Amino acid sequence: MAQPLVTILVPNFKTLELTKLCLRLLRKYTNLQQARVIVIDNDSADASLDYLRTLSWIQLIERRAIPGETPAGSHSRALDLALDQVTTPYVLSIHTDTLVKDPRWLDFLIAQIAKNSNIAGVGSWKLEAKSLWEQVLKRFERMMQLSYYKLIGKTQHAIQGVGENYLYLRSHCAMYRTELLRKLNLHFADGDMVAGKAMHKGLVDAGYQMVFLPTPVLIGYLEHINHATAALNPQLGSRQKTIVQGLGRIKKTLAKLKAQEVLADASLDL
Repeated sequence: MAQPLVTILVPNFKTLELTKLCLRLLRKYTNLQQARVIVIDNDSADASLDYLRTLSWIQLIERRAIPGETPAGSHSRALDLALDQVTTPYVLSIHTDTLVKDPRWLDFLIAQIAKNSNIAGVGSWKLEAKSLWEQVLKRFERMMQLSYYKLIGKTQHAIQGVGENYLYLRSHCAMYRTELLRKLNLHFADGDMVAGKAMHKGLVDAGYQMVFLPTPVLIGYLEHINHATAALNPQLGSRQKTIVQGLGRIKKTLAKLKAQEVLADASLDL
């Protein structure tokens, strides 16, 4: 039997229906001879953990929370706990709100990272479908902000892609060459930085290429419901606006993917 090429890491925290949908879609659209799936429960202590314990086709890691850690820190450390157990050539992080929808999705990602041995990682910065008009407005806003800050001599700002706010492969869809992470001793967590940000910079600084896949292409294979976990768990401290917008995105995406049909198909758990 062929050895798996990819280990898929999926942190879970109190999102039973999304977790069930995410994993059932993975099972439906993934060749499990090609991939291992490790789910890391982040001390949910709820029905989502009970559900994960019933699945024989995943490897489950039950992580205990560290008192005082931030949600971002908890997420990063969960990924690192699983990363320690990865033996496949490639490792891929996704979220429980990353929903695959095409049986070619994993072959597509592998093909992108395998194009060149200098490519250390492929994935997404933001996986959001925006209209052409929205894209034009965003670019215009960014251009005006950069021009204004340059005019007034302001160097400390939060414009994405500039300085310490550099773009990086986000953990909702990021595939890496495992051997390079080991060689360079890189991890998802680095203090309180968000998952993968320091890892991305470490690979770039070492001379490797990191590929941001075009959103219109990638979204043909999978979708990401931005901030879904935060929206479903207000205790994490998200703003009310983030929660309302997140709940709206969840409802819209689940309808588009006909989620109820997948959630009704318990055979995908076997």
